[in-house]
Amino acid sequence: MKYKLYKTLWMIVWHALVRPFPRASASKFETILLRLFGAKIGKKCNIYSSAKILIPYNLVIGDNVTLADRLLIQNTAMVEIKTNSIISQGTYICAGTHNIYSTKFDTIRKPIRIGENVWVAAECFIAPGVTIGEGAIIQAGSVVVNDIPKYAIAGGHPAKVFSSRDKDHYEKLKKEGKFH
Repeated sequence: MKYKLYKTLWMIVWHALVRPFPRASASKFETILLRLFGAKIGKKCNIYSSAKILIPYNLVIGDNVTLADRLLIQNTAMVEIKTNSIISQGTYICAGTHNIYSTKFDTIRKPIRIGENVWVAAECFIAPGVTIGEGAIIQAGSVVVNDIPKYAIAGGHPAKVFSSRDKDHYEKLKKEGKFH
């Protein structure tokens, strides 16, 4: 009951005070509201007004994270997005599913972890329990149902690693503070 009341109150606040505003003007205000509802949000984050977070207290994001237009985070379990990551428009991050072997379709909750300097391109689906490693890039329209290792470039349905970033170049850029 407490969970449903919290979720309902958050949705009312989000629809009334955040969603109606243009994305640029709402970002700082939305960040404040998300923090008031329990989210842990780093510095200089850009959260677009149409980015919808279902349960703020189950969200931890690092510094310089961008959550783009029409993003949906259904975080019935913890979702962690580390520093300098970009989650592009239309992406659906889903930390819950249902037990298909239960007659009641009981909810299964599994945390999602997205490493630092990750780019999840537009219109992706990130499944419950997935970890995306540091520096990974996920191709637009991908369905990520398994973990993606550090530096990997992955895509498809289901997403598979098809290339990787140059680790030395990546580490050089990271050391020089060139990300985001």
